Amino acid sequence: MDGDRRGWRQCLLGGWVFLVCMAGTTLPTPLYSLYQEKFGFSELTVTVVYAVYAFGVIGVLLLAGNASDAVGRRPVLLAGLGLAAASAVCFLCAAGLGWLYAGRLLSGLSAGLFTGAATVYVIELAPPGGAARATFVATAANMGGLGCGPLLAGLLAQYAPWPLYLPFIVHLALVVGAAAVLLLLPETVAERRPLSTVRPQRPGVPAQVRPVFGPAAIASFVGFALFGVFTSVSPAFLAESLDVHDHAVSGSVVALAFFASTAGQLAVGRVGVARSLPLGCAGLFVGLAFLAGALWWDLLALVVLSALVGGFGQGMAFRGALSAVAEASPADRRAAVISTLFVVAYAGISVPVIGVGVLVGPIGLEGAGLVFIAVMAGLVSIAAVYLLRRPVRSRT
Repeated sequence: MDGDRRGWRQCLLGGWVFLVCMAGTTLPTPLYSLYQEKFGFSELTVTVVYAVYAFGVIGVLLLAGNASDAVGRRPVLLAGLGLAAASAVCFLCAAGLGWLYAGRLLSGLSAGLFTGAATVYVIELAPPGGAARATFVATAANMGGLGCGPLLAGLLAQYAPWPLYLPFIVHLALVVGAAAVLLLLPETVAERRPLSTVRPQRPGVPAQVRPVFGPAAIASFVGFALFGVFTSVSPAFLAESLDVHDHAVSGSVVALAFFASTAGQLAVGRVGVARSLPLGCAGLFVGLAFLAGALWWDLLALVVLSALVGGFGQGMAFRGALSAVAEASPADRRAAVISTLFVVAYAGISVPVIGVGVLVGPIGLEGAGLVFIAVMAGLVSIAAVYLLRRPVRSRT
C-alpha cells in the first residue's frame, strides 16, 4: 500500500513537471498583439513566429524522439526544461523580432523532447496495474499545460504589471521548481546507453496500415490546424472584429479549446476507438462551422462554442487516431508510424496557419479565416465519409 501511494505521488509529480513545460509553449498566445504594437509587424509575421514552434517539435521528433530510451528519461526531460528556460529568457530579452523567433524555436525543441519522453515517464512512475490512470495523468498534464499557458499569461497581462515580462518570470520560476522536483524523482530506464547510439527515426507507413493511417492523419492534421488558428490569430480577431481587448478573455478562450480536448480524449475510453474517430471528425466539423459563424456575424459566443466543440472533437479524433494507428501497426514499425502521425499533426499547426497569415493581407482576417475553414471542413468531411464507409476495426 505504501509503495502504491509513493508510486502515485511520483506519477503526479511527473505530471506536474510535464504540465509546467507544456504551459510555456502557449504562454505567448495572448501577448502577440502587444508584440505587434511594440515591434510593428504584420499578422503574417505573427503566424510565422507561431509556426516556428512546430518546426522545432518536428525536428526533435525525427532526430531524437527516441533519445530517452537510450540515455534515460530524466536527462532528456532536464534538457527540455533547460530549453524551456532559454525560451523564456529570449522573450524576456526580446528587443526585436529575432528574439521571438529564437524563443519559439527553443520552445518547440523543448516540447519535442517532452512529448514522448514525459508521457512514457509518467506512465512508468505509476505503480503496477496503474497504466490506464497514469495515461490520463499524462494526457491531462499535456493538454492541461497547453491550456494553462494562455490562461496564466492572459490573467497576468491584464491584471498585473509588466505584461511582456511577468508571465515569463513566473514561468522561469516554475521551470526551476520543476527541475528540482525532477531531480528528486527516480530514473525508470534500467539499462542506459550513450547518446551516440541514438539514431534518427525514419518516418514510414507500411502498406497494411495505410487504410487506417490516411483518415487518422487527416483528422489529426485538421484538429491541430484548428488549434493553430486559435492560438495564433484568435486574439487578433477578438480585438479587431469583436473589440475584445481584454487579454484574460483571449487567453481564456484559447485555454478552453485545450481543456475541451482533454475531455474529448477522456471520452474515447467510453465511446471506443472505432467510434471516436468519426465522432471526433463530426465535432471538428461543427467546431469549424461555429468558427465560421463567429467570423461572419462577429459573435463572441460562437467563438467560445467553437473552442469547446472543436476542442472536444480534436481530443476524440486525435486519441482515436493514435490508438487506431498504433493497433494497426506491426510492433517493429510502431514507433516510426506514430512518429509519422505526429509529424503530420504538427504540420497542421504550421502550414495552414502561415496560409492564413498570407491571405490576411489581400482579403482580411475574416476572409482568410473563412477560406481556412472551408478547406479544413472539406478535408475532415472526406475523412469522416471514408470512416463511415470503412470503419476502423478495433479490439480495444
